[in-house]
This record gives sequence, structure tokens and C-alpha cells, in this order.
Amino acid sequence: MTDLKREAESRSDEDEGPDGGWGWVLVGALFVSTSLVFGLMRSLGIFFVEFVQYFEESAQAISWISSTGLAAQQFFSPLGAALCNAYDTRVVVMTGGCLAGLGLVLASQATCLVHLYLTMGVISGLGWGLVFTPMVATVMANFTRRRTLALGLAFSSIGLSSFAFNPLFQLLVEMYAWRGALLILGGLSLNILPCGALIRPRRCSKAPAKVDAESRSSCATALHRISSYLELSLLCERPYVTYTMAVTLLNVGYFVPYFHLVAHSRQAGFSEYQAAFVMSAAGATDIFGRVVSGWFSDLGHFRLIHLLSLWTTLAGVFIMLLPVSSMSGSYSAMVTISLLYGFCSGALTSVVFAGVPTVVGVERTMGALGLLQLIESGAGLLGTPLSGFLKDITGNYVASFAVAGSFLILGTLTMSTLPHYFSCTDPPPPQRRSLDDKAIDGRSETERMNSLSSDLNHKGAE
Repeated sequence: MTDLKREAESRSDEDEGPDGGWGWVLVGALFVSTSLVFGLMRSLGIFFVEFVQYFEESAQAISWISSTGLAAQQFFSPLGAALCNAYDTRVVVMTGGCLAGLGLVLASQATCLVHLYLTMGVISGLGWGLVFTPMVATVMANFTRRRTLALGLAFSSIGLSSFAFNPLFQLLVEMYAWRGALLILGGLSLNILPCGALIRPRRCSKAPAKVDAESRSSCATALHRISSYLELSLLCERPYVTYTMAVTLLNVGYFVPYFHLVAHSRQAGFSEYQAAFVMSAAGATDIFGRVVSGWFSDLGHFRLIHLLSLWTTLAGVFIMLLPVSSMSGSYSAMVTISLLYGFCSGALTSVVFAGVPTVVGVERTMGALGLLQLIESGAGLLGTPLSGFLKDITGNYVASFAVAGSFLILGTLTMSTLPHYFSCTDPPPPQRRSLDDKAIDGRSETERMNSLSSDLNHKGAE
């Protein structure tokens, strides 16, 4: 009995995950790789003025470089998840690191904007897409009870690297011009390779089940394998679709303050230094919010979905209050609301990714994250132009921030329609049915039908 109990406990621990050990090394790898993806993307604005002057193009045309890179990163995330399900995650991440560095190196030799669209946008964006989602899914697979804290610590690198990269990139541009700076950044991005090399292969039933040799080459089987690698079956499950719609809605308004808060502060009559400090203050509390949210979530006092609803609602309210706080001309009120907004926006980031395994299960987290990033990419690109459009119509940012905050609150209302949302405990995640399970069910049904038929024949003969 004792041996059976120990064996059951070991199996339970194995199912839950190691919750530490080598997982903390992977948190460090995610910390570095995330800073070399999103921290680098946030700091590419340093090259904006250089590109405008060198290529003599409009600001709108230059802005498409970073927009293309962000869109490519999110668009290719399902591809990265599918490749990890089909092959080794380590190889996929290291390939992404090579592509990210290659795109920046080739961009240093660009002679027109199209070259920058293809290199910094498509090639580096493809590399970033192959890095971020697999790394996040790998870290989540190595943690159970401290999963949100691990993600919060890793994602804090985005804010820290933004502070460090902006002056560094400016120094590189002044010393080596924009071509030399991009060449150095390409080499810096190659540090993603050792981060990917730290990933250990794990045994998991990600690949689709084996099929008969006769049907292996059939079109239906090929489509099934592709669907299994991409986890397209998740799009037919109500909990995942509802969660994805909620995240997509909050993503519409989430990025608006990052682009328009400084401009709004200047319009409110504050100096350039004061406007820049408002954004820096929000960025500082963003880092603090990620770590505190991760620690508090892992205490287990509340469900992740309820904490996500709380942080999302508060962030939406504070976004709405940003223009209101500056109407009286009080700079301290503006800074206070910015600090609160930054904390809540950072707090929800850690929880929104950690909540995916509670909806779909750890086994399907890789594909779920890829599809989530693909679907929410359109919302992220829509929010800022919509905010700018409202500013052009009204002449100020009051309506822009009000609409942005309302999208976050609408996301919370969408989350409340999840099954078992008002329960105090998480429901068991749905299990994926493999071909073997379906075949067994089919054989069992056939056997039952044959048994019933033989019984009827036997009674008829009597």
C-alpha cells in the first residue's frame, strides 16, 4: 500500500510539473529573449528620425517598419507553435534567434524602405514569432503553483530593457550611424540562441496519434496532422473562444496610452520633460505590477480569471481617468493616475498568459498561445489608429482614452460569460481526443452493435 501511495504521489507531482529547478533557468532564458524581442521592438523608435532623414520619406511610411515587425511576430506565432508541436522546441527557438539577427544585419545594408520592410519587418518578425510563444509555453510547462510569478519575473525584462536600450541605441547611432547600430543589434539578437539551447526536450503527447499505413498518405490524414499541430480544434471550444475574444477586446485599448499619453500630456500644457516623465513613471510601475501580480496570483487565494478581470477593469478605469486628471491642470494628479494605470497594465500581462493553461490544459498551451497571438494581432493594430481618428475628429484625446478604456471593460464583461466563471474553483480543462481514443471508441461501439445483433439473432432462433 505504501509503495502504491508513493507511486501515485510521484505521478501526481509529474503531472503538476517540477515547479522550480531547471525551470528557473528557463525563466532567465525567457527574461533575456523577451528583452531582445519586445524590449528591442519598443526601442526601435530611436531609428525613426534617422530613417526619415536618410530616405526622405513620410513619417507614415517609416512607421510601417515597426508595425510590420509587430504584425509579423504575432502572425507567425501559430507557425512557431506548430513547429514546436511537430519538432524540437529548442531547434525552433534557435532558428528564430538566427532569423531575428539576420533580419537586422540585412537591414543595415538597406537602400530603400522596401528592404527595411522585408528585413526588419518580415524576416526579423518571423524570427520573433518563432521565439516568444515557444519560450513562454516552455516556462509555463515547467511551473504549476508558481507559474504566474515566473512569468511576471520574466516579463519584467520588457520594461527594464526599454529603459536600458533607448540610451544605448542612441549612443550606437551617434557613434556608428544607423547602419552600424543595426549591425550591432543583429549580433546582439544572436544571444537568443543560447537561450534556446537551454530548453530541454520533454516527453509529451503533442504529436497526433499514429494511423494505419494505408491512410498515412491520404489527404485527410495530412490535414488532421496540420490541424493537430496548430491546435485548430480549440477554435471549436467555447471556453477558449470566449477567452480569446475577451483578450482581443482588451488588446484594442491596451496599447493606446503607450502611443498617445505623451502627446496628450503635451497638449494639456505640460513641458516635454514632464510629459516624458509621465510615461516613464507608468513604465516603472508596470515592472513592479508584473512581479507583484505574479506573486499574489500564486498564493492561490483567488482564481486567475477573477484576478485578470480585476486588473483589466482597473486598467480600463484608469485609462478613462487619464484625460480627466489633466483637465484641472494638476500635474501631480496626472502622474498619480499614470502610476496606477502602469501598475494595473503590468499586473494583467502576467495573468493573461498564465490563464491560458487553466482554460485549455498545459498540453495544448503551445498551440493556444499561437492562435491567441494571431487573433489579437489585428486588435492591437486597430486600437492606435482608432484613437488617432477620434483625436482628429474631436481635437483632443478625451474621447480616445474613453473609448480605449471601455474596450478593456468590455473585455472583462466578455470574460464573465466563461463557463463556471462565478465558481470559486477552476473547472477541469477539456481533454484533447486523439485518433487512438476515437478508434477505441469506434471499436467499442462496433463490438456493442455486434453483440446486440448476435443476441437478437439468438433470441429469434429460439
